[in-house]
Amino acid sequence: MPLRATDGSSITVSQLGAGRSIVYLYPMTGQPGHDLPTGWDDIPGARGCTPEACSFRDHLQELRDAGAERVFGLSSQTTDYQAEVAERLHLPFPLLSDPDFALGDALRLPTFSAEGHQRLYSRLTLVIRDGKVKHAFYPVFPPNTHAEQVVSWLRDNTAVGNGAWPRLK
Repeated sequence: MPLRATDGSSITVSQLGAGRSIVYLYPMTGQPGHDLPTGWDDIPGARGCTPEACSFRDHLQELRDAGAERVFGLSSQTTDYQAEVAERLHLPFPLLSDPDFALGDALRLPTFSAEGHQRLYSRLTLVIRDGKVKHAFYPVFPPNTHAEQVVSWLRDNTAVGNGAWPRLK
């Protein structure tokens, strides 16, 4: 299931290659001048997508030093929408678009709905190695310091065995 990336590539999560990859999933990012769904701030885990992306941006070198070969953000928003976000926030890693929830359905990942959106990803982060999910952070709170939590986990788990989740297809 290839996913379009903001750098113009197509990424198949199960074929990311050797080493650990971090895929942080988020519901949606807002854009300046556009309202968020009504009640957005009242939905647990909805608020904080932009601060989370900035945290992964700001801690990218620490993530790499701790063993992350690749970092991706992922939401159900379109690639064009995410390209604006990646440029505005100066993200040095691609954002992946999964508008059909292919990854979410394959792994039975949690979702929720909000005004104007039948389905959005719940915030979570996957650590993937050799096509297998080795660890999942869920729930993620607070989002603005989550990248630091991932760095700490990577440092504490340099030799991770088989995860409990299935191999990605």
